[in-house]
Amino acid sequence: MAGAVIIGAGPGIGLAVARRFAREGLPVALVARSKETVESAAETVRSLGVPALPLTADSGDEAALRAALDTAAEEFGVPDVLVYNAAVIRPDSVGELSLRDHLDTYAVNVLGALTAAAHTAPAMAARGSGTFLVTGGMPEPKPAYVSLSLGKAGLRSLVSLLDLEYGPSGVHVATITVTGPVSPGTDWDPEDIADHYWRLHTQPRARWEREVLH
Repeated sequence: MAGAVIIGAGPGIGLAVARRFAREGLPVALVARSKETVESAAETVRSLGVPALPLTADSGDEAALRAALDTAAEEFGVPDVLVYNAAVIRPDSVGELSLRDHLDTYAVNVLGALTAAAHTAPAMAARGSGTFLVTGGMPEPKPAYVSLSLGKAGLRSLVSLLDLEYGPSGVHVATITVTGPVSPGTDWDPEDIADHYWRLHTQPRARWEREVLH
């Protein structure tokens, strides 16, 4: 029984996407740093009548993330769809962060997605189907958000590389680029954004999109 894996399953987009896939009947594995956060998300998914597996891991910790993905695969099989939604979002200007802080931020904003792809996309490709989606942002870099601008630019490049590597084998790789602050009741309502993830997952191969802006 395959299903969805949501990395970065906190309140906002992560939880909204989990609910969106759960409403379609997919079991959901949820990954977050906080046990309290991921347990709460799992309860929400279960309330919709589908299995949920809460897993705790820091997306910047390669060993912990790989272990969580192994547990999800043991429970549900190779996922139909993996969503990478983890990010460190904070304002910082040029020269404000140390090199170590930039590396730690990049590890979550980009390298966690690379780890997740390297761990799951080959099995999707071997099966001949799968969807790998990432939450993007910052369509234009902003000097007040240097680390985030660098991270989202890196994600965009990663999506292109993964599409070239795994797209021919049937893996749909795409990014949902969110252009504003996520908040219920606004133009960036997480429930509206979540619809893009389901649409991309179910998109016919002949109409695959690699980036959607919201």
